[in-house]
Amino acid sequence: MRWERQRVTPPKEATGSPELPLDLPERAAGSSAQRPRAGLRLPEPVPIEAGTDEAYAIEIQAKSIINRVPGESRMPFGWTVNPYRGCTHSCIYCYARATHGYLDLDTGHDFDSKIVVKVNAPALLRKELASSRWAGEPIAMGTNTDPYQRAEGRYRLMPEIIAALRDRANPFSILTKGTLILRDLELIAQAAEVAPVSVAVSVGSVDEALWRAVEPGTPSPLRRLDVVRRFSEAGIGCSVMMAPILPGLSDSPEQIDATVAAIAEAGAVSVSPIVLHLRSGAREWFHRWLSTRRSDLLPLYERLYRNGAYTPKSYQRQVVDLVEQAKRRHGLAPPQRQRNFRIQQHDPPQSDADRDRERQLTLL
Repeated sequence: MRWERQRVTPPKEATGSPELPLDLPERAAGSSAQRPRAGLRLPEPVPIEAGTDEAYAIEIQAKSIINRVPGESRMPFGWTVNPYRGCTHSCIYCYARATHGYLDLDTGHDFDSKIVVKVNAPALLRKELASSRWAGEPIAMGTNTDPYQRAEGRYRLMPEIIAALRDRANPFSILTKGTLILRDLELIAQAAEVAPVSVAVSVGSVDEALWRAVEPGTPSPLRRLDVVRRFSEAGIGCSVMMAPILPGLSDSPEQIDATVAAIAEAGAVSVSPIVLHLRSGAREWFHRWLSTRRSDLLPLYERLYRNGAYTPKSYQRQVVDLVEQAKRRHGLAPPQRQRNFRIQQHDPPQSDADRDRERQLTLL
């Protein structure tokens, strides 16, 4: 494979043993270096229609960790950090599936079960944040694969990543479906004392049957909303990305109202709806699921997505209008204006200590 030289553990053919299976640690405390990697108890198997009962880690040494978002992207941020590739959440619709194809892995079962772990991500991040070329711009996490997926329970990369950002007073945001983020609530609160920090949880619907069908590896929507509640109680505003809204599956007025009501009750500071988009990689996998589980919806999807990855703007406006009406009914304020951050730097200082004193973070 093209990334073979970055692998930490030797390939199966060289060692005679399988790749390291993922597991959840017996306890959450302590660094990954202090815990033995053998003899950990596997969690009870959960039927996953779109994946497999087994997941494997492919440990690599990343060459860089702060990634620039392409200028033509629709994303509202310029830089990302992704400690994992692939995701055991196994969401049928995940737009990041195509990225596994870049690694010569398939975008279906492999994406759900073969997780690339950038084991040096925290150390590499500290190095890149300290570089004189880094301007302290906001960094988004959870925009590709979830940093609080099952693998994070074992590798514990996020506490050190958050600590690195905190220590440099670097703005960041986290988007997740994982309740494991509560483990790091105190660290996130510390970071929020020195830099702008935002947290958002993804909840597309509170329909439990739909959740089990399309997001089989994730915590339930109500458990995710409890994350919103816990952050709110800690004084850290938490938003909800109501995403994705699935045509014919979660877009009825009744379903949208029930979801917005639950989001409001959890204390979210805002909710932003996003209609499903189907890029190559995700499109084929989702279509396969639709063909076997809801073939009656195939004509609808063929019509809505015949021109590409996105639904027509008229349909998107219809969904957004339903969400806005529900928000008014349940007392949710309009989405907060996206905050932009600018780093102002004066003449280059002579030392790291001087540079830290000279750096001024201005909130526009």
